[in-house]
Amino acid sequence: MSLPTQVKIVEVGPRDGLQNEKETISAEVKIELVDRLTNAGFVNIEAASFVSPKWVPQMATSAEVMAGIQRKAGVIYSALTPNMKGFEAALAAGADEVVIFSSASEAFAQKNINCSIAESIERFRDVAAAANQHKIRLRGSISCAFGCPYQGEVTPEQVADVVKLMRDLGCDEIDIADTIGVGTPCHVQAVMQRVAQEFPIAQISGHFHDTYGQALANIYASMEVGVSIFHSSVAGLGGCPYAKGATGNVATEDVLFMMQGLGVHTGIDLNQVVDAGQFISQHLGRKAVSRAGNAIAAKRLA
Repeated sequence: MSLPTQVKIVEVGPRDGLQNEKETISAEVKIELVDRLTNAGFVNIEAASFVSPKWVPQMATSAEVMAGIQRKAGVIYSALTPNMKGFEAALAAGADEVVIFSSASEAFAQKNINCSIAESIERFRDVAAAANQHKIRLRGSISCAFGCPYQGEVTPEQVADVVKLMRDLGCDEIDIADTIGVGTPCHVQAVMQRVAQEFPIAQISGHFHDTYGQALANIYASMEVGVSIFHSSVAGLGGCPYAKGATGNVATEDVLFMMQGLGVHTGIDLNQVVDAGQFISQHLGRKAVSRAGNAIAAKRLA
């Protein structure tokens, strides 16, 4: 199986990565992080989340962050929008893409967004229509596509059902997310091949968490079946507040190091991403989770 010659990496650290941090991170630090990532060459950065500050206090400064970043032409700055109120805030903040979300697991949908999968899609109908009206990209994200902390197994068919619903809402891109990191390569390929029957594979992305150390293997397995968009988080930041024990997203530095070794073009400067990872990790007072990032940083000091 041949691999794609180039892939798009969506950097999710500023939103998905930082949203669960207990200590408040200032808007200035978030702005600097986004600016560093912009300068490193990302074409899509998840920068903000317009959710209730009561539920995700860390994202309360999203409007300030979106107003303060140095935007670069051609870069998509995305924002998570759970409802019309969130969409209006994202629109006012100049988001280039809004992200709506559901789950492939009914049990997770109930715990995470307090409604069924069908109800969650219904809630987003107005957001999807407004995004279309304002010519803003719409991305759908499907959590627990490979397993759920509450219901256990999730079948490829269940994932495909949600993909169809999001396709019919008019999503430009759909993320297949391994929220608890339980996916393994053959399972991942089965899911990706099934959903590609419902939505163009060029617009499907893989969002892998590294809880069981399978994220890089799962990215490679996805590439083998034609997936060429992946999400990652600088320094391996993040997790999921509703999935106990789920560690962070796969580290961007590790993904870039692998792509470099495979000769797959990303358009991103790995050294600048290492710098960004070390910057935010120092600010958080802990070591980056990225093995490649820490190794490259240590080598510089040797």
